[in-house]
Parts: sequence; structure tokens; C-alpha cells
Amino acid sequence: MEQNEIIIKGARVNNLKNIDLKIPRGKLVIMTGLSGSGKTSLAFDTIYAEGQRRYVESLSSYARQFLGGVEKPDVDRIDGLSPAIAIDQKTTSNNPRSTVGTVTEIYDYLRLLYARVGVAYCPEHHIPIQSQTIKQMCDAIDEYEEGARLQILAPIVKNKKGTHKDLFASLQKDGYVRVRVDGEVHLLEEELTLDKNKRHTIEVVVDRIIKRDDYRSRLADSLEASCKLADGEVVVQNLTTQEEQLFSQNHACRICGFSVPKLEPRLFSFNSPLGACPTCNGLGITNEVDIDLLIPDMNLSINQGGIRFFKTSVGTDRIEWQRFLKLCEAYHIDLDKPLKDFTKKEMQVILIGSDRPISYEIVSSSGNVSKTTRPIEGVKTLIERRYMETSSNWSKEWYASFMREHTCPTCRGKRLNNQVLCVEVGGLNIAQLTDLSIDDAIVFFNELKLTETQQQIAELILKEIRDRLGFLQNVGLGYLTLSRKAGGLSGGEAQRIRLATQIGSHLTGVLYVLDEPSIGLHQRDNDKLIQTLKSIRDLGNSVLVVEHDEDTMRASDYIVDIGPGAGVHGGQVVAQGTPEEVAQDEHSITGQYLSGRKHIPVPASRRKGNGLFLEVRGAKEHNLKNINVKIPLGTLTIVTGVSGSGKSTLVNEILYKAIAKEVYHSKENPGLHKEIRGLENIDKVVHVSQDPIGRTPRSNPATYTGVFDDIRDLFASTKEAKIRGYDKGRFSFNVKGGRCEACQGDGVKRISMHFLPDVFVPCEECHGRRYNEETLQVTYKGKNIYDVLEMTVEESLGFFENLPRIYNKVKTIYDVGLGYVKLGQSATTLSGGEAQRVKLASELQKKATGKTVYILDEPTTGLHTHDVATLIKVLQRIVDNGDTVLVIEHNLDMIKVADYIIDLGPEGGDGGGQIVVAGTPEKVAKNEKSYTGQFLKKILADAH
Repeated sequence: MEQNEIIIKGARVNNLKNIDLKIPRGKLVIMTGLSGSGKTSLAFDTIYAEGQRRYVESLSSYARQFLGGVEKPDVDRIDGLSPAIAIDQKTTSNNPRSTVGTVTEIYDYLRLLYARVGVAYCPEHHIPIQSQTIKQMCDAIDEYEEGARLQILAPIVKNKKGTHKDLFASLQKDGYVRVRVDGEVHLLEEELTLDKNKRHTIEVVVDRIIKRDDYRSRLADSLEASCKLADGEVVVQNLTTQEEQLFSQNHACRICGFSVPKLEPRLFSFNSPLGACPTCNGLGITNEVDIDLLIPDMNLSINQGGIRFFKTSVGTDRIEWQRFLKLCEAYHIDLDKPLKDFTKKEMQVILIGSDRPISYEIVSSSGNVSKTTRPIEGVKTLIERRYMETSSNWSKEWYASFMREHTCPTCRGKRLNNQVLCVEVGGLNIAQLTDLSIDDAIVFFNELKLTETQQQIAELILKEIRDRLGFLQNVGLGYLTLSRKAGGLSGGEAQRIRLATQIGSHLTGVLYVLDEPSIGLHQRDNDKLIQTLKSIRDLGNSVLVVEHDEDTMRASDYIVDIGPGAGVHGGQVVAQGTPEEVAQDEHSITGQYLSGRKHIPVPASRRKGNGLFLEVRGAKEHNLKNINVKIPLGTLTIVTGVSGSGKSTLVNEILYKAIAKEVYHSKENPGLHKEIRGLENIDKVVHVSQDPIGRTPRSNPATYTGVFDDIRDLFASTKEAKIRGYDKGRFSFNVKGGRCEACQGDGVKRISMHFLPDVFVPCEECHGRRYNEETLQVTYKGKNIYDVLEMTVEESLGFFENLPRIYNKVKTIYDVGLGYVKLGQSATTLSGGEAQRVKLASELQKKATGKTVYILDEPTTGLHTHDVATLIKVLQRIVDNGDTVLVIEHNLDMIKVADYIIDLGPEGGDGGGQIVVAGTPEKVAKNEKSYTGQFLKKILADAH
């Protein structure tokens, strides 16, 4: 009997309170609840982890050692579980070789397509490069008129210097009578004297035939003999019409001989030495010295340290400085002249080096004299050579500090070599095809015309490519190009790519667990995503989605609401049932927002700002169409638009990098733009991203916000600590002294089990408390340092209420909605949204300057509507202090409370990059061309 429910009994992972739950199989089920309520613990750490563990357990112990172990989640039992596949937000590979095409495997099919039906064209003469068999050559000659006198020639020397005496002697010995040298026919018995300094072309006359009825077998023999002599090439001269035709058994151009190897899939891979560009090794970029980094101030002279590389060498006896001085002497370069006054020639010399050998001598610090005559390299050449040669990480970093990534000059960013780029299908080479957006690629493949033979060969490949491109379009990613680097994708984009890949696999009977697939998706594209989720379900799979999006909830079959609060206040099933049933449940916060009983209010008035503006002019990076954007300072400004419209490019690539360069002299170059006005009104920029606050378990909210320093000061000032002579370092678990040395302050020990998974066990010495016994004897108000780290932020507020310095810092963490998080909770266990709010809390402690710009990229990610309300209060508080908040956002609850909106679009990719409308939410809602405005109109109407 088939079980139609997943039954969970006694789930206790993280904060789950021993819950029992039944989830229908074969349905689209949404898990929702406040941030930190335990929905991820239930969906991923319990249900998915157990499904994965059971699959791994079914394998041999030998296979298990390669997969890594999966711990059994803390749950009594789970019945009705299918094999589970998780599609989470962990961004795809940061490997610079990974692209959208390689991740989705579409590029593999394209390589196969080009290898099987691609036609190579000579890059110089634009004629097809095709190999011909002897039969095909004979067929072509059959087209000549009857009675034509033909001369069959074998081209054995092409454009080579020499007298070639030995060659002539060898040919005569083999029985050949005539040769054509540089277009003239000579008898080999003549004394042929060639100028050895000139280039010559020599062709052997293999046969002379008149085209008659019975000539074909003699012709075939002669063509074959010629091909053997000349490596597969033969020239047929029609003496009657004086026309010539080159035939080739190789893939080579008939005119210039440009050849391509046999077409096979690996030739089209930029990860294979066969196909990769030889200059950049298939990366599309090279590291080159950037003059702005080498010479930051052109007003300085060389002696004043104008060249940063030699800044500390000027006037010393260092060998490289002495050599550089000899170079400057040889070309009479004035070392005291400002670099801005250097001529082009002088600049060329100091950067590239000498164009002739120079005789010079160098005296080392020990007095040794060395004399030599050779070219001296310039500083740019020196740095680039040493960067390639050094094996020291420190040196590599030092040389890299003068370098920036540049598009590869050989392949111009295409990653592939010339031989590959000359192969075309439908008029495009593989690099041009992957540079098309997915929407355009679909049109290209639908209109592709192939010959009947090519169509038969490519039929299955094309079906697979069209299907996969269609899946990507259906999840709202039509604006991406297949050549886009995978590392540059947002979490939501990466997740939807994996979703599209899964649909392509057509599995049934699987449990898919997804983590907020709607992240980064405009409301307009939400319907496509919901349709995709339903199509996975309709294949016969169970789909379990952790999600806060209202549209997705309403379209689901079943909702499980975990809560009622977050952290210790959560971990229970508050409500479950159809969307309608949950909406009617009085106890469910989700239900209250679904039914409209609770909502985020629209502000009564919008701020006008402080009268000053930040203005980006002539923004042209990626798909931005030379736009000018004004951002009013002292407001909450939100940048909106469909996915791929250019929001991140404008805010992160241009604006943030330009401000960071101006204020902090950052090394990163901003995206293409003409200028930014109003930078003098800014003295600080804070980019609050969703990156983890620390990569190791040692990092936690207390250490990140700096409150742990104050807590350690507090413990060091206690009477007990003073008697024992403990300073604040004693209370750190990162340094020797106070920490438990058995586990080095980790609290757990890692036991390697060889072919079984590693086991983490609590340290026997400190029992997971991180500190040694002596340190733990020091207490404040009856609590030791470990007890304080185990407190939730909420509990610590009461504990530290009389200590304003600690209380105020902890209060900022509480104000951003993280009251449920433990002060010492490992950073690796925090979600992206939680990490972002810890960063916000850290910034909120600092005094407002009125000149700070806060930049947030989709801060509502991972937040329940109730948490979004808390976040809005925090951001409004920052703006009330006089600072500016600039947010990229799709969430309509966030957008409706903005003071000012900049809506980019109208579409994604090439169809975007323009300002559709800018102004208050009310103004945007009235604009009919704005997709954001269409959805905002309805929301504002409901609010009023």
C-alpha cells in the first residue's frame, strides 16, 4: 500500500520542541514562520537530512568514505520518506571557469552540436574549410568541360627560403620529370639555381591528363600520389582555361592553408588545452599591471616615490633599483621631473624597458661588482614576470597589488582559440552563441536552418538544448547569458538554475526541498516560478518549500506554520492545512498577514530628503543604457525592477565601488560611468550584505558586534579576577590562558573515523564549555563567562540592564529582531538574513554622521512579513538620524514604505538598463509602463 503522507515523530533538531507532524506526499507544501522559528531545521536539517542519510546508508562503506558522513538528525522516526534532493541558496561554484552554460550542462550539448554539425570557415577568406576524399575531388573535376588539358601538381614547399637542391635531386631520383617553381614549370634535368635568401613555392608535376571518357581511374591514382607527396594537398590546373583549384584531404583553407583539427566535443571546451586560448588559458581575463595602482600620484617624481613599487627603494643600494637607475641613465630620464610631464617615449621606457642591450655594472651591498650587457626590463614588465614566476604567496600578493584583471587581448574574453572560433552553426560561433541571452538563444534555435543530413544528426541534441533553455526561461532567467560567470549569480538565481536543471532530469517519486526560490525575483516573474514548482509536483514528486512569499503560499496545496516566535520561542507547529485554513487560524501570525488582519502600514507622508543629491551620470556598465540617476540624500530610497534590469550593476558595481574608492581609496574599479556628483556630501559608506559574519565556528554575534570585548572587560574587573591576576585575555576562547587547551576553545573534538564520517564529540575536559575550570570560577551575578555566551540576546538585556555600555550594544541586536539568538551562537549556524541583521546591529551602535550611505541588497531575504516590519523600523530609524539608506528590493511591503523609488527596466538583460520611472511610490504606481508600478498600485489601493 502506498503511503500518501510523510509522518514525523519527535523532531528535536536545534530549537524544535519534540514535534509530531504529518505532511501530504505528492503536493506542493510551504513551510513558513518567523525568521529563526525552526522551519529550516525541520525542512532541511530533519526531513532532507534523514532522506539523504538513508540513501547514503544504502551504499557500501567504501562508497560512503567519498560522500562524507551524514549524521542522523535528532528525531524519533520518519515514515513515508522518499529519496530527497535539496536545492538551497548556497551560491554555485566560485570557480572562474564555471558559467551558466557549464552549470546547466547546456554547454556540453552545444559542444556536441558544434563538433557534429559545425562548419569551419577560414577567418581570413571566409570560405568553408572542409576535407575532401579522392572521390569528391574526382567528382569536382568531372564538372570541367570535355577535352580539358589538366596538370596535377603536388605543393611540397610553400614560401620557404633556400636553394632546395637536395629536394630536386630526390624528386628526380623518384622519377618525376617536371616541377613548377614560383609559377614557372621547369624540367628537373635542368640545372635549377634558386636564390637562398628568397622565399620559394615548389610544386611537383605529378601527371598531365586530357579529360576523356576513360580518364577517371588514372586521375584518381594521380590525385592519390599527389596527396601522399604533399600531406593531403593537390593543385589541379586547367591548362585550357588557366584556372587552378586546390583540393585538400585535411581540414584546411584552400587558399591560405589555415587548418583546424578534427572537430570533436573537447575541442570546444575552454577547460581543455585543445580549445582554450593560449594567452589566458581559457579564463577570458589576464592580470596586467594597472598604471593607476603603480603610479597613484602623477604629480610626484620618481625620486619622490612616484612609482609605488620603488617607493622604499629610492636612494638605496638594492639591485633592482640600481638596474632601474641604469635604464633611466641610458635614456637620459630626469628622476626629479613629475611623472605627469613624461613624454610617451619616456613612459614607455620606464614601464616596458629598453629596446636595445645596455652595458652596465652593479655593485652589491657586500661590494661585489657585476658587469653585463643586456636589455633592462621596465617596472611593469618586471612585476608581470615576477608575478608569473614566484612561488611565494606573500610575493604573489605584493605583485598582485599593482595589477588588475583585464580582458584577454588575444581572445577578447571569448576564452577559446582561433581554431575553435572559426567553427559556425547557423552563422554564429560557440562564443557568440553563449553571449546571447537565453531568450535570444531560444529564438535562434527555433529559427535554425540545417541541411537534411545535419538535421538527422542534430535532432536529439537540439531537442535537449531547446528543452533546457525553455526550463531556464520558465523560472524567470531569460535575461541571463550562457557565458555569465556562475560566481556572479545571486543566491536566488543560482537556486533557480538548479531548479531548471532538475526539471530537465524528469525524476519522479522524489522529495524536493527548496529554500526560498523566490529570492531576487520580481512579482511579475513569480507566476512562472509557481508554475515550475507545480510542474515538478505534477511529475509525481513531493515539493517542500521554505518560503515567505504570499503569492507562493496562496498557490500551494498545504502550509505548515512553525512558531509562534523565533529561537527558544519557536519550534512548534502553530498551524497547518490549506492556505484558506491557515488564514483563518487566530494563533498563526502567518494567517493574520494572509487574511489581512495584520499588515505593514503605509507611512502618512514621504520624506523629501535634505536637499542634497548623489547623482550618477552616464552609467554604461553591462546593460545600463548611458543613464543619469539622482538619489536624494536623507531618504529611504529603493531601487526596483525586474530581475536582470541592472539594479545590482547600478548600486553595487558603480555607486558603491565609486564611493568606496573616493572615501576609502579602495583598489576596486567602479563600473563604466562618466561621473558621480555629490560625493563631497558623503564621508562613509556601509555595504550590508548577506555574506556570513565569519567562516569559522569561533565567530559569533557577540564578537562581531564588539560587545564580547566589553563583557570580557567586565569579567576582568571582578574582584575574583583581580585577586587571581586575570586580564581580559583570560576570558577569550581564541588564545591560550583561559581556554580549554584540550579542544583549543572549540568545545568539541573532531574524531577521524577513516571510511566513516568524522564524529564531533563534546570535549571531555571542559564538557563543551570552551574554558578551563579556573576561568569558569570567575562569576558576575552568579554567571560565569560560558553562561553569559549561552544567554539569548533577550535574556542578556535583563542581566546587563545596569551596564549601559553593554546594554546599548545588546539592545541594537534585539532591535533588529534577533532577541532569540544566543550571544555565543556560532556564525556558521546563522542564516543569510540573520547575518545581515547582525551587521546592521553593529552599524547601529556607531554615531550617526548624517553623511553615511547604507547600501543593502535585498535585505528582506529569509524574512517573514512580521520580521520585515521590524527591519523597516530599523531602517527608518537610520534615516531619521539623518543618514541615507539605499536598498535593492523586490518585496512590495518594503517598496511601499520608501520615500523615493528608482524603477529600472522595462525588461531584463538587453531589454533593461533604462529608468522607467523615478519618484514617490504614488508616482510609480501611476506609471503604466512600470511592472513595479502595476503591483504597487494594487497594494497602495488596498492600504487606503
